[in-house]
Amino acid sequence: MRLPFVSPVSRRVANNRQERDDDRALLEDDPLSIPLESIDRASDSDHRQTGIPVRSHHYSGSRRNRSCQFAIFIAILAGLLLAILLPRRRSGSSVSANDGLLPCGDSRYSINDHTCYRGNFLCPVIHKKRTLRCGSGCYLPEEFSCDGGKLVEVQNPNLGGKPPSKDAGREACTPNYLHLSDPPYENYFMSDCSSASQVVVTSPLADSDLKIIGPRLLIAWPAGNSGIVAYFSPESGVNGTLGIGLQNITGTNRALNPLIGGVTGVLFLNSSATLDLTVLGSIRTIREFIEGPSTLSPKIQDAIEVRQLPDGGIQLSRQWLDKTTETYLTIHGSKGRTISIQNSKPHLTNGTYTFNAWTSYPQLDQLGATEVINPASQSIISQNEEDIESLSFLSYSSKILAGAWRFLTYFGRDSLISLLLLRPILSEGDGGAIEAILGAAIERINLSDGTVCHEETIGDYASYLNEQQGIDSADPLCDYKMIDTDFFLLIAINEYFVNSAVGSSRRDLFFANNASVLSANRGFTYGDLTLATAEKIMKLTTDFEQSPIKENLIHLNKGQTVGQWRDSGNGLGGGRIPYDVNTALVPAALKSIAFLSSKGFFPSYPDWDKVASKRATFWEDNTLSFFRVDITVEKSRDLIANYVDVTGFPGKVDTSELDSPVAFHGLALDGKDQEPVVKVMNTDDCFRLFLLNTTDQAQLSAFLSQVADNILRPFPLGLSTAVGLVVANPAYGEGSVDVREFTESAYHGTVVWSWQLAMMAAGLERQLERCEHEQLAYCTDSALHGRVLEAYNHLWDLIDTNREHLSSEVWSWVYRDGDFQYTPLGALPPPEGQSPVESDIRQLWSLAFLAVKRNDVYRLPQA
Repeated sequence: MRLPFVSPVSRRVANNRQERDDDRALLEDDPLSIPLESIDRASDSDHRQTGIPVRSHHYSGSRRNRSCQFAIFIAILAGLLLAILLPRRRSGSSVSANDGLLPCGDSRYSINDHTCYRGNFLCPVIHKKRTLRCGSGCYLPEEFSCDGGKLVEVQNPNLGGKPPSKDAGREACTPNYLHLSDPPYENYFMSDCSSASQVVVTSPLADSDLKIIGPRLLIAWPAGNSGIVAYFSPESGVNGTLGIGLQNITGTNRALNPLIGGVTGVLFLNSSATLDLTVLGSIRTIREFIEGPSTLSPKIQDAIEVRQLPDGGIQLSRQWLDKTTETYLTIHGSKGRTISIQNSKPHLTNGTYTFNAWTSYPQLDQLGATEVINPASQSIISQNEEDIESLSFLSYSSKILAGAWRFLTYFGRDSLISLLLLRPILSEGDGGAIEAILGAAIERINLSDGTVCHEETIGDYASYLNEQQGIDSADPLCDYKMIDTDFFLLIAINEYFVNSAVGSSRRDLFFANNASVLSANRGFTYGDLTLATAEKIMKLTTDFEQSPIKENLIHLNKGQTVGQWRDSGNGLGGGRIPYDVNTALVPAALKSIAFLSSKGFFPSYPDWDKVASKRATFWEDNTLSFFRVDITVEKSRDLIANYVDVTGFPGKVDTSELDSPVAFHGLALDGKDQEPVVKVMNTDDCFRLFLLNTTDQAQLSAFLSQVADNILRPFPLGLSTAVGLVVANPAYGEGSVDVREFTESAYHGTVVWSWQLAMMAAGLERQLERCEHEQLAYCTDSALHGRVLEAYNHLWDLIDTNREHLSSEVWSWVYRDGDFQYTPLGALPPPEGQSPVESDIRQLWSLAFLAVKRNDVYRLPQA
């Protein structure tokens, strides 16, 4: 299939362009092909008011020859005017409705050459970037902003008079394509230097629950955390009969091609369908519609415009609430097939359709595979192509994204945990992945109290939330309700700037950077912002050292039911004082502050190296006991029997395997109905294993003993299933939780999270390695050491068995044919009273196994 998306008009403008087939032109075409030279901004102020419809400005290091530059400017201006006017002339001639061009007012344009704003105003694509409209002109947002219809030059406080290094040395614009299947979801990724897109096609299977699985086309973009979702239904009215999917584009071995700021592909319908609902704008809007109460703002939905195209196809478009950005979706039938529109709903017969989806929101600067992986680890690129492509898709020079498709933006906790697990392979230094992660977190700190941002809100959803507060602005917002991310930031800063030679050398330059993302932080350096977080941690942890009582532990914020990684409504079982934060993150962060202080950080607090170190040890030694749960053998067996009866657990359960008391640490303290401990066995022991080297010998031995037992015991006696360790086991809840809130379909229920497997494996290895250079009691206890070694190998056997799922965010199970079998979380109906939740096919922290590997030194011989 030929895809004539490059306008013949633009070829006429570019006299020296070689003829190429349309597929190649789609990937490589420079639509205007006009030599855009530097323009002296100092002499440009008069021209900025002239209302010329197409403008472009580029950085120049030399501004001496202004008369020459003015002559160049006149030439550019003439060329740009020609580029705009030529399409208008063409519309007056005899033009085929199937020439691949779209209407814009009385003009016709190519998607890859121009953007049509409000249906009648063309702005050109410049160097594979869409320009935005400002009044009667167009601009590149890295050079200008628009204020009241007038251009305002953008000042970057960290450039120091030099252009961004990325512009000088970009990798070739090579498209990267990846297809990942997870039925009923088919995931496709396409990116190049002009865009990054994920397409998810959902089509019901024979055994799908049709209440939650239906035909759906979803497109997600990291740019603006934006996207499109389109829901189809069979015209026959019989659910389950309509199947949809993507077909390879003719002449290629892939189902997608990139567009400037978007993607194109071929959609197949096996029967006639109605396009019932389309949402264009923010992924947050789409995610909350799918996983929330399924409501949409009329102001957003009513702004969608549906129009018939000259070739019989349709276009859906919507201007964002910022009154600038637009999102577009076109669908074209093959062989001139017309898509009818009845009662504002498009109707499609069975067959193939070309879809084009794009947005004018500025694209992010993606890190390629060789840019996100450090030089010493480049060999893993060819060994793990799919995972490296996934990591690259989530990695950008300004931030690393949490997951695809549901979390295509900054999440502090996710990126910082990923840094800690992936650090051996991530690129360092200026422009590297590690500094992108740290810089993004520091940029978004709330300077007033030092809290680190959990999730940013950008793009259309930022405008929506600002509007709810009576503010007409698209400025980004941050969610500050999480209590764990502050501690992760200091741990990660210490890991890089103290324990890495490159990080140590970069320290002064990095922390001298001026913040630029949040307006409230502008004028402050990264050093200022980091100090605010360190001060907050030192203040929060003082009281417990002076009086070690439950009230002085770290609590969730008032009015919040979430605050750490188990951030679904029932993730902590109603608890208020999280286990992981208090027993692992606090002492690890305090140790990090002490190390940083000893290296010259925080000079205004010269005693922090000693104060923070002493306090860290106190928290480490005196918090575990608050969360400890001990249950006798007889009582444990009764609780398991009751759990099986209440839940109808279908698997085999042999309580005789419980031949010793059960011990674990509860998820949290202060549960519902004044329960002192939320008695849910869990995998959060991994934080303490991975982040701390406990020195209290008796405490370490007891801790490792219960870790090993709970890993080795099968669920529901312990945590182990054939598909991995479940992150929560409520069987011993004893009334402290409702076991029906912790099921195999609950987001933080009896399900498997990949990164928890990775941190548990890395943590166990860390504790085993200590025996090689420390005199520890557990190391000389052959029974206990052997049990820990057995748990390490059992865990790795589970990991190796489930390797095909490890890069997914979270997965679940069904019990069939006498064993636990993998199933996507989103394929199961949610627990009663909860909304359905899907899983990301690729999650940043689930890529941890690129760096976390089984250590053969500790491998036990096969039995």
